[in-house]
Amino acid sequence: MARVIRARDVDAVLESYPHSEWTGVDWIPGWRTAQDGRRQVNVFHDGPGETDGLEKYRLELQASGFHVVPDRMEGGHRGRLHVTRT
Repeated sequence: MARVIRARDVDAVLESYPHSEWTGVDWIPGWRTAQDGRRQVNVFHDGPGETDGLEKYRLELQASGFHVVPDRMEGGHRGRLHVTRT
């Protein structure tokens, strides 16, 4: 069973990469996390380069001991990573 994980734990691993930011008109490319219950954090890449960005984040998080599953949101639009601790 997966253990409790916090978005700040994932943020600490990804801090060397640019963090995304909404300018009011468009996204500055980078990552962001969203807590999804007590046992999962979702990682998104905003802006261009989503596929490459998510792959970099996946490799970095797996190297840090997290379990990472790539996924697409309903409708197949946005890519994301489901991150857990096992």
